[in-house]
Amino acid sequence: QVQLVESGGGLVQAGGSLRLSCAVSGRTFSINAMGWFRQTPGKERELVAVISWNGDSTYYTNSVKGRFTISRDNAKNTVYLQMNSLKPEDTAVYYCARARSSTVVISPTDYAYWGQGTQVTVSS
Repeated sequence: QVQLVESGGGLVQAGGSLRLSCAVSGRTFSINAMGWFRQTPGKERELVAVISWNGDSTYYTNSVKGRFTISRDNAKNTVYLQMNSLKPEDTAVYYCARARSSTVVISPTDYAYWGQGTQVTVSS
């Protein structure tokens, strides 16, 4: 069974940084694209960043371009989201997800497995 466990969330002041990690169990990690999503109460889950199976392709939503970096270590079955220059509007529960495919996909329906989420709160 595939399990995803996020860590690294917390409270940070605006302008600060956090690094989220997502550890994935299951021997097929290295062949699937991985994504980070976020959600705030009353809003739909939003795609933040995606990385292809080998790290060669990435996608970022416009609001985080230049501030967030997604990366992965296939030897450790882990995907990361480095978040710099954080803003209060980045406050959300952040989820990692494993895609059904190896390439970058952007719809939540393209993801088969999800973590439980980690809270990120950015104070002004």
